[in-house]
Amino acid sequence: MPRVSRLLALLAGLWLGNAQAAVNEIDAVSYGFPLANPFEATIATAPPELRPALPDAADIDQADYSLRLRPRRELPDNFWPVKSLKYRLARQNGPAPLVFIISGTGAHYANEKTEDLKRLFYGAGYHVVQLSSPTSYDFMAAASRHATPGISDRDAIDLYQVMEKVREQQRDLPVTGYDLVGYSLGGLNAAFVSHLDESRKAFNFHRVLLINPPVNLYTSVANLDRLVQTEVKGVDNSSTFYDLVLGKLARYFEERGTAQIDAAMLYDFQQSKQRLSDEEMAMLIGTVFRFAAADIAFTSDLINRRGFIIPPTYPMDEGTSLTPFFKRALLCDFECYIHEQLMPYWRRQGDGKSLLQMIDQVSLYSLRTYLASSDKIRVFHNRDDMILSPGDLGFLRRTLGERLTLFPYGGHCGNMNYRVNTQAMLEFLRD
Repeated sequence: MPRVSRLLALLAGLWLGNAQAAVNEIDAVSYGFPLANPFEATIATAPPELRPALPDAADIDQADYSLRLRPRRELPDNFWPVKSLKYRLARQNGPAPLVFIISGTGAHYANEKTEDLKRLFYGAGYHVVQLSSPTSYDFMAAASRHATPGISDRDAIDLYQVMEKVREQQRDLPVTGYDLVGYSLGGLNAAFVSHLDESRKAFNFHRVLLINPPVNLYTSVANLDRLVQTEVKGVDNSSTFYDLVLGKLARYFEERGTAQIDAAMLYDFQQSKQRLSDEEMAMLIGTVFRFAAADIAFTSDLINRRGFIIPPTYPMDEGTSLTPFFKRALLCDFECYIHEQLMPYWRRQGDGKSLLQMIDQVSLYSLRTYLASSDKIRVFHNRDDMILSPGDLGFLRRTLGERLTLFPYGGHCGNMNYRVNTQAMLEFLRD
């Protein structure tokens, strides 16, 4: 190798080494999270004794509010509950900073993870606003301009309008500053909302936290789609995967004498002899996301009258059963939605033609320069998160440096309620 080439290689190696060394990587021993299996962590989350003490819902001054954002949109009569977008506000007694929380894929504003974050930040003295994901049916029906989520900069515009309307509706709330938190797909949304705010400056966020965001949105959803295709031992022609899982749950409940399902029960279940195998857990996680994909495809098709799932002229009233159409939607995974509805919509907007162009536009890659230069943004991620693909962590390391905190375990958002993580969240917002 010529001397100059060797020198360039050496300098490149030193630069990459320094960039990676600057990342805040937590080692497994000092971290202490007890679930090293990413599937198990995703499902069971942190054991109850390792979670922070949080205020009870009864001790929180909170209420749900509604916004009418798309009054001219014609929706079927069986969509009457979602013609207004709801959100939840928890308020402090006096002036305080406000945290907006953007929920994850397909999640409602009152999702359990969003509720846990609300309790955490409220207990630390923040006003908190909980928002549904742009991929949730209620947001798509009542707030989204085009009801075709997945184009990240446009989803950010919809979210930003909602946040401005919330502030207008709560104009008497004494707010001293604004922070933004999103988890899973909500983390990706938060990055684009923060970037939009740099030009619109309605909030001038103090801190923006992205928890387990997808880096490449397309490969992340492909990873989740593949989980549903996992082969599970013990499933034959006479039984289904659900029979197998429900059978194990039934035997567990019989042994315990109770049928209460909560996070503590799931953790205990995985310590029992009835525990699910890796293959069963992978398929269970994939199935949850498949339902989310079906909900997105179904709702987008229905609102836009595209005819992929529901014939555009099919008569709809309050008594119409949607079950047959939702069953058809279950055959459409995330990749199906992207190719059948998202790509055609994106092309009609004139943004580009190729799938690679769209992937780059909707992923964190398109915000590379902003993420690298903005001190207000931090990413929390897990090395074993199944939504990540080769190269994703390298991108985050190179782009964020010390503003990336990398935990060894936790799967996908499974350690969000672990007290080490929650303490790190509060320290970042208070910094």
